[in-house]
Amino acid sequence: MELIASFSVDHTAIVPGIFISRQDQVGNDVITTYDIRLTRPNREPAVDVAAMHTLEHIIATYLRNDPDWKDQIIYWGPMGCLTGFYLILKGSRAPQDLYELMLRSFKAVEDAQEVPGATPVNCGHYLMHNLAMAKWYAAEFADYLEANGCTVQLSDAGGDLPTQISQIENFATMGADLVIIISLDMDTLY
Repeated sequence: MELIASFSVDHTAIVPGIFISRQDQVGNDVITTYDIRLTRPNREPAVDVAAMHTLEHIIATYLRNDPDWKDQIIYWGPMGCLTGFYLILKGSRAPQDLYELMLRSFKAVEDAQEVPGATPVNCGHYLMHNLAMAKWYAAEFADYLEANGCTVQLSDAGGDLPTQISQIENFATMGADLVIIISLDMDTLY
């Protein structure tokens, strides 16, 4: 089988932050999947599974109740590797446009007194929650966002390999800390 794009990304170079994972055209609409990365894959421990579950409940509830964003939210859920979350939204926005929303969402965890939907009727594993650890991870990520901000520049080569190579060279010249590439040609850009 062919390796899918998300497994073609060098996970040893991923850092915490807000990134576009993919964009899909559904009818006339664009649907964007964002990578909300809390930890450095394969270099930092994964998020505790019970804390991750708690973060999922609290932040999903927060997002779907935010008056400015609730109609754009399609999905909020954990990555299988437990290093972050996927946020799927209607439309196409730059990651920096989500900075304030993500900062507010993770800071809202600090104020939570209970985990919404943590009952046998509402949750498939209602006993697997850890609010105290969720608060710790949320504070760590909010502090990281505040300290590092979120600046992302996107380029689309439009399917043209020479253009993609030029874009990569430009990012290197600009001193980019990280360049994530969805390679048009794995043999040339390996």
